[in-house]
Amino acid sequence: MRESVQAEVMMSFLVSEELSFRIPVELRYEVGDPYAIRMTFHLPGDAPVTWAFGRELLLDGLNSPSGDGDVHIGPTEPEGLGDVHIRLQVGADRALFRAGTAPLVAFLDRTDKLVPLGQEHTLGDFDGNLEDALGRILAEEQNAG
Repeated sequence: MRESVQAEVMMSFLVSEELSFRIPVELRYEVGDPYAIRMTFHLPGDAPVTWAFGRELLLDGLNSPSGDGDVHIGPTEPEGLGDVHIRLQVGADRALFRAGTAPLVAFLDRTDKLVPLGQEHTLGDFDGNLEDALGRILAEEQNAG
């Protein structure tokens, strides 16, 4: 069984209303983290930046505005499956990207063939892995503080 799905899509990085440029973005889905997808943005002159967020958030955002917190995804037009906006935010810093819906749907379809939506819980010890990850994060915070 395959363990991951990858795709590269071109997105527009919307710097301002007057300035945007196309960048390659790598999409990755791994069986070991079945609820999440990762997007790695290759911005010119910078090291690649990877964001992880829920696969369901991307799916929901194709049809209607979705997301709380740092990641918001929604269609650019109310009626359609044309393009989507992906807004990422860290504190006061924001980045806005525009992507075609078709390559995102194709990627999500491939992830669904690997792990059907709603079946993520059947993959191993998710709760145990989550507990281990949270323990490591808390230990790092205590050591840093």
